[in-house]
Amino acid sequence: MNPPVKCRHAGTPPTSRAATARASAPHGARPHDAAPPHAPSHDAACSPTAGRLVPRNLDFESFQAALSLSRDDIYRALLQENQGHIRIKKPAVAIRGLSSIVQATLRLAASKGFHAMSLRDLCAESGFSIGGIYAYIKNKDDLIHLIQDHGFLLTRRTLLAQTRDAAPGTQKLRHAVCTHLFLSEMMPDWFSFSFMEARNLPPAEKRKAVNAARQIENIFCDILQEGIDIGAFRPVSARLFASLTKALMQDWYLKRNKYRRQEIDVDTYAQTVCELLEASLRPD
Repeated sequence: MNPPVKCRHAGTPPTSRAATARASAPHGARPHDAAPPHAPSHDAACSPTAGRLVPRNLDFESFQAALSLSRDDIYRALLQENQGHIRIKKPAVAIRGLSSIVQATLRLAASKGFHAMSLRDLCAESGFSIGGIYAYIKNKDDLIHLIQDHGFLLTRRTLLAQTRDAAPGTQKLRHAVCTHLFLSEMMPDWFSFSFMEARNLPPAEKRKAVNAARQIENIFCDILQEGIDIGAFRPVSARLFASLTKALMQDWYLKRNKYRRQEIDVDTYAQTVCELLEASLRPD
């Protein structure tokens, strides 16, 4: 029998800066439809510097209460990643505009499908003029790039931040599983968008999405391998178990209705997945 494949991928998340002061309406937005105020929403981002956000009891309600709801940190990073496309000079204004565009796109994708929506639909939904939209993106390919970057950046940074201080082995794996499932519960539109639209992406974006998804899986692979190395888990293929863990988490956000009919909430599902993994990984 071949020895289990070892994983070593995850790095230390970069330190985020404090959220910017309240910004004015984004460039190109109509005055009566300015970007919404900073309030909790399905795309609320986790501040990587907020400390341990997954509480000891690992329940969804406590996770939400402990979460630092600063979207600016993620949108600032998104702005830095896409400076070559965005013509807005003031960072605070650009951050507000990015937030509006991302949220409006996810709402439209959920209601009518990304490929059925047009940039004029996005204008109507976000409150931007067509000229305002073009200050951020040139076409829908640019829009896909923004949406994909936003979600993967948020998920990776949050997973690394939540597991950084957890004890290796069972505790770290529980933190990672719960964080991923709780994030998917807070922003279901993006998780569904990322999975459902991946097959329709342009080739370059498809390769990027596959690589980004692999990075998320690598975090779980490293956690599993670390647990194996210290004897907390039995020797298994960390890569295979990481892939199986990802499939279990995807089943939650892709088949919510199935679990709603069974009256299963995200806490119950997360606990069951953790117990299943722990039983399978327990040393002989």
